Amino acid sequence: MNYKKIYLEDYFPNLPQTGKKTCVTLYIPQPSEEVDAEAAYSCVVICPGGGYSYISKREGEPVALRLLGNGIAAAVVEYACAGAHYPAQLLQVLAAVTYVRRNSKLLHIHPERIAVMGFSAGGHAACSAGLLWHEDFAREALGIREGEDRPDGMILCYPVITSGEYAHRGSFLCLLGEDPDPVLTEKVSLEKQVTEFAPPTFLWHTAEDGCVPVQNSLMLAAALCGKGIPVELHVYPHGHHGLSLCDSTVNRPAEITVAAEYCSGWMEQCIRWIREILPEEKNVKG
Repeated sequence: MNYKKIYLEDYFPNLPQTGKKTCVTLYIPQPSEEVDAEAAYSCVVICPGGGYSYISKREGEPVALRLLGNGIAAAVVEYACAGAHYPAQLLQVLAAVTYVRRNSKLLHIHPERIAVMGFSAGGHAACSAGLLWHEDFAREALGIREGEDRPDGMILCYPVITSGEYAHRGSFLCLLGEDPDPVLTEKVSLEKQVTEFAPPTFLWHTAEDGCVPVQNSLMLAAALCGKGIPVELHVYPHGHHGLSLCDSTVNRPAEITVAAEYCSGWMEQCIRWIREILPEEKNVKG
């Protein structure tokens, strides 16, 4: 495994100043001379949850290691939280995608097989990147060429999506601050921002999520389908919010109910989806 930490501001000096540098931790499979020394892997840029107030460690490295064990590279983004407002987080995620793509040959990553993954509020950050990457303000802010920041897929786990009736109010309070501009509040309601530029999407949620209502995923899935974007949606009947991998590595033993264990199948389905939507290539390109 190639393990390293980088700080996005060292490569993108025009990122908004948020009080500290944005750390990205990379977990990259090491190509084997015995199998294929020139292998190029799919990569998932992970945005942990935390209501835009903190970064949940349970949804970062444990998920990255699970992907790594299945031959998929991962990059965990510690995007700005409490005190930093939109669009800082969006730009940080897009910068992370751009960094991976620009360094794809060195990292043995295929430059056209880079997805974003997000949990809860991190799902909002990842989805914002997947839906808004093509907008001029993002390209101009980062000083990048068109398409460098484009995610090739979105993996959204019990995501915060809408700022409307079914919103997780705490996330939007942290993201936008008190008394935000109504136009901006509308802008970050992501079910309203779906265009033909959106990438294929994998979604999962639980029907009884009492924190981020399942309607967030349902509304996004409907909007994506309306634009002809490929969507895979899993709604599990039971399970609380924030299950992550749904096992004892990231949950208290008492929380690993039969329902939670049932939800754990999402990762197997996600890995299968990655291999179908972001198929591995033998040769490094880029």
